[in-house]
Amino acid sequence: MTTTPLIVNALGQLDNPNAPRSLAAAGDLNASGEQLTVDSRTLTEARASGLTAVNITLGYVMGDLPPYEHTLHEIDVWDRVVTDHPDDLLKVTTVADIHTAHRDGRIGVIYGFQNAEAVGDDAGRVAVFAQRGVRVVQLTYNQANRLGGGSMAPATTPLTALGHEVVDALNDHQLMVDLSHSGERTCLDAAASSRVPVSINHTGCRALTDLPRNKTDEELRLVASRGGFVGIYFMPFLDAGGHASAADVVEHLVHAVDVCGEDHVGIGTDGPVTAIDDLDAYRHRLAEHVARRQEAGVSAAGERADTFPFVVDLRGVEQFRELMRLLEQRGFSSDRIEKIMGRNFVDYAERVWQA
Repeated sequence: MTTTPLIVNALGQLDNPNAPRSLAAAGDLNASGEQLTVDSRTLTEARASGLTAVNITLGYVMGDLPPYEHTLHEIDVWDRVVTDHPDDLLKVTTVADIHTAHRDGRIGVIYGFQNAEAVGDDAGRVAVFAQRGVRVVQLTYNQANRLGGGSMAPATTPLTALGHEVVDALNDHQLMVDLSHSGERTCLDAAASSRVPVSINHTGCRALTDLPRNKTDEELRLVASRGGFVGIYFMPFLDAGGHASAADVVEHLVHAVDVCGEDHVGIGTDGPVTAIDDLDAYRHRLAEHVARRQEAGVSAAGERADTFPFVVDLRGVEQFRELMRLLEQRGFSSDRIEKIMGRNFVDYAERVWQA
């Protein structure tokens, strides 16, 4: 590849996990965007990695904070972060913004939710979120909510009547319906009923690793067949033992392409560019983090104190270039690699945001 490809992370983080504030927030179920650290290292390394745009998580995910109010506050926080770094960051509300970020060497910031609990029982709130620049809404986290089942709820939990209403509202306002973390029935229901293609922005393939955070071939195939997008994550759920490697990421990408076709698969790492420097110290904090999530009932099967929530040999500034190198070794053409690294997400966004 002679030119720098578009690299779009369908779900990731902008943060320096080594900074004191971010260290203090680790494992805090009520941690907010204000406790992350978007510092010079974060920005320098994100740009050096070749990253073009990233869907960040803002707003309520879990914990005791009031979902709607907290989510509006988080949007304010990220608006300030983007405004404070105009040479490095660009808020993405259209596909054109992604191309602008790529041209200017900036990082496009896509506002997304990992739980639609902030909607409450009022689907009209979707219009508020759309007006504030949110572009991706994941229906559920691991637990069930009033819209449907998460990955740790019974797999037969359907999309609720309110869930259908929210999907309709997301379609009306041209927001992505993200089915990551959803349970199987809820995922299939939403994918079938949505009038606009849907996405699974960060997942793995259950045919390779039978864990509930991974998606079945039926789910993957339905999403792709309706023009949607599937992003493969860099997470421990790619390996039954919890110690996923870069090779596992490649195998899940290969399987997803086999099931979905090469025009519907990308990446959603679920992590930052900046790597944790001291893994030994992190191991001690990880046990507490996992325990808190388990006590709160929000963890997924496969989360353990002895498994890192990232792929150790596919992190840091070189993570995207390393993945491209491995895909090339696996026999993928440069065109297919460019699709996976970002073009497929951009094409999907064209079908949704400008529908």
